[in-house]
Amino acid sequence: MSLLTNVMDHSLDDGYAEAAARKKAADGGLPKTLRAKLGLAAGLVLAALVVTVGAAQARVAAPVVAKEREELIDRIDQETEAADKLEDSVDKLRDDVSARQREALKEGGGEQAELVGILAGAVEVHGPGVKLVVNDAKESGGGGDGDPRETSGFSDTGRVRDRDMQRVVNGLWESGAEAISINGQRLTALSAIRAAGDAILVDNKPLVPPYTVLAVGDGERLSGRFQDSADGLYLHALQENFGIRTAISVESELRLPAAPSVTVRTAQPNTEKSEKGTS
Repeated sequence: MSLLTNVMDHSLDDGYAEAAARKKAADGGLPKTLRAKLGLAAGLVLAALVVTVGAAQARVAAPVVAKEREELIDRIDQETEAADKLEDSVDKLRDDVSARQREALKEGGGEQAELVGILAGAVEVHGPGVKLVVNDAKESGGGGDGDPRETSGFSDTGRVRDRDMQRVVNGLWESGAEAISINGQRLTALSAIRAAGDAILVDNKPLVPPYTVLAVGDGERLSGRFQDSADGLYLHALQENFGIRTAISVESELRLPAAPSVTVRTAQPNTEKSEKGTS
């Protein structure tokens, strides 16, 4: 009976009892759920502290960032204003150069001065001619059979390209045009039509569609010859196949400005004939 009583009173081994007592003492007597809650609370407090410190730093740095932004905007405005002044100065100098060129033509050209000025694009001209408007398609990117520029490698066939305008201008010259301008930019023997990305440049000045081409000449004859020429048919093909919009009309009076500057750096007049005549 004493053995049974001892087993009943001490159901666990003494070693297990001591281990349970040590664990309870180490845990401080707190239940696991309470420890988890305290850990979560501590984490939230730490996160709130980090957010508060970050917000305080951002608030302190905000005036500095705003000040730097205002200074940058002021610098941009100043540089833009300076660039505008330089551009105005360049335009004035070009006008002055053009005026001096016209005076030199009048003084040294004699009876041929006006003709030379017209052919060189150095003077304003007016007269009958043709007005041709070329514009991008309403929905660029369309295509069709019989691509007239399949060898050009254009990815967007609904956009007017520099090569298109080159063919238009060359076709007008060939058809009898005596003076041509594109969007108010007078063309000369030194003019170049190039591309910079999607933009078309005429003498390094970017143009935007629609492209209005004015050509002085015999209006009816010029219009008919151009539309029947290979370049006119090319333009018609672009309209039919790719939706590029074109409109041509005969005008009784056109006014074309003078070219901004006509500068020849290499070519020199041949004076051998005049020297032989005076000897």
